[in-house]
Amino acid sequence: MSDSNSFPPPPVPAEPIASAPQHRPNAFFFGRFGFRAGYGIAIYIVCWVIFTFIGGFVGLGLSGKLKPVIQAQMQASQEIRTWKATHPGEKMPDSEKPKPKISFDFVPSIVIGSDGVTFFGMLALAWLLSRAERRKLGWYGIGANRLRDFIPGAFWGLVALSTLVFTLHAMHLLYFDGRLLYGVPMLVYGIKWLIAFLFVGFAEEYFLRGYMQYTFTRGVFGLGEMISPEKARAIAFWIAAFLLSILFACMHLGNKGENGLGILQVFIVGMVFAYVLFRTGSLWWAIGFHTTWDWAQSFLYGVPDSGNISVGRLFQTHFAGKPLLSGGPDGPEGSLLCIPIFIIMIFVIRFTTKPGPLPPLEQLPREEVFVTDAHAS
Repeated sequence: MSDSNSFPPPPVPAEPIASAPQHRPNAFFFGRFGFRAGYGIAIYIVCWVIFTFIGGFVGLGLSGKLKPVIQAQMQASQEIRTWKATHPGEKMPDSEKPKPKISFDFVPSIVIGSDGVTFFGMLALAWLLSRAERRKLGWYGIGANRLRDFIPGAFWGLVALSTLVFTLHAMHLLYFDGRLLYGVPMLVYGIKWLIAFLFVGFAEEYFLRGYMQYTFTRGVFGLGEMISPEKARAIAFWIAAFLLSILFACMHLGNKGENGLGILQVFIVGMVFAYVLFRTGSLWWAIGFHTTWDWAQSFLYGVPDSGNISVGRLFQTHFAGKPLLSGGPDGPEGSLLCIPIFIIMIFVIRFTTKPGPLPPLEQLPREEVFVTDAHAS
């Protein structure tokens, strides 16, 4: 028989559960938009240099120029070693240093190899960074509106360059001396150059106005807020576009025959391409324009493209008159008449393209990082 006065012991009150400590990312590496923009841009530029270097070797290999280049460099190194052996302890004067004489023709295989490797390398890197930074790859300009923007951009690139060329011809600043290609060679070179400049459009537009434009924008967003809190996103976008267009112009400084006006106009067209990205949220219009603009110069009309004369062009041409108007050795891009063409393109973009949203600057929730987003074609 149990004791009537015995009761089960009272429950022991549970100890309060300590709240889990909040994870605060290191402010040195992370900001309000995640991994700080400067680090991502630095990684991207370093890798771009590496991919460009590798692409140069691939392009030389495809064109059959790699072996002569290596042989010329080896011969120069041997001459230097021989000189040092006969002049111990002396410094070789610059005037006596061997300078390998190597000619590089502007051929489609070099362009396809170099720009193809560069683009696919940067695309793969952008994919890795998008996953690490919890963003969608399509946010860097190539996720949507592919055909809708690419085809009109390609059309207007051909129209714009043709208008410029025929204006120069009508003003007796540009002359067609004769046709160089017929039949199958014409078709083959036309296709090769189209592929080559498609890679150029992808490589240059995606490098400067893809990951870089997006990441630079979030990097200077605070400066945009200081200028105007209500329009911070737009201001940050245009600060980034301005600086990257300067970089775009600087990338053309090494082109043979390039002049100051041509460099200025590369900057201007960089801003035009930034405008179409700002309006549509897509790089595809600019990629299309870039492709056919260069293709029409180098193949269709046979004029210099930033000073480069292509092998496998349809016509032989020459310029006359003042280089300020004709473009001279730089080609049509170095002509003052190029500026009104680009101004007209701003209105074309404004009235012929459909507005599209810019991607958010904030990171995705972790569970959405690997979700595949549907892309409009």
